Amino acid sequence: MSGNGFLGGRIVAVQPEDGFRAGHDTVLLAAAVPALAGQHVLELGAGAGIASLCLAARVPDVRILGVELDPALVTMADANAAANGMESRVSFVAGDVAAFVGDGTFDHVFFNPPFHPVSGRKSRDPARDLAMRDTAGAIAAWTRVALAAVKQGGTVTATLRADRKDEMLAAATGMGVVVFPLFPRLGVEPKRVIVRIEKNASAGLRTATGLTLHEADGRNTQAAEAVLRHAAALDWD
Repeated sequence: MSGNGFLGGRIVAVQPEDGFRAGHDTVLLAAAVPALAGQHVLELGAGAGIASLCLAARVPDVRILGVELDPALVTMADANAAANGMESRVSFVAGDVAAFVGDGTFDHVFFNPPFHPVSGRKSRDPARDLAMRDTAGAIAAWTRVALAAVKQGGTVTATLRADRKDEMLAAATGMGVVVFPLFPRLGVEPKRVIVRIEKNASAGLRTATGLTLHEADGRNTQAAEAVLRHAAALDWD
């Protein structure tokens, strides 16, 4: 295990040495969830709990439940919540996301699903490969689980590979959807997007301006730094 700091040190958490490790995508996903104080939020596939803790650091009094397949990661995530003084409002349970039965009571649901196709090159790390490889149509399946768990008018938010966003959109027919591109640099096509669904909205599909992550010299842009280090929310307008 090793420790990492997020949001400029606001969150300090332990992660596994092997397997999937949270990074910029995780922080950006947390910044994309439009939660308000007092609301109840669900994270699917929570890992070591980093995204949930980043969201809790930005939104006071939000309550978060994380579902994670690996019991060892659940234990780690709960320990991370306690280490950051958030155990009273952020907790984690072991469970298979595909089998999770929601009751439509969460204000928001968010997730970073396995999105590398079966035919892609496998990671040398089995734990990382399990966390990232989509072996059973996880994007569409997780979207359906999330929509069942969120209340009317609530949101479902996910980080995806840009070339796989249509799989999530297909599971949200007739709902309001916004696609938020994450540009590596100015003028470079996005490899990742964040998709937000508003349950049973009729606003159709629109694409937000998005966020450019890096300057030409590789430094983070000022807008990216505001999110990654200073806990700003993403600007969807």
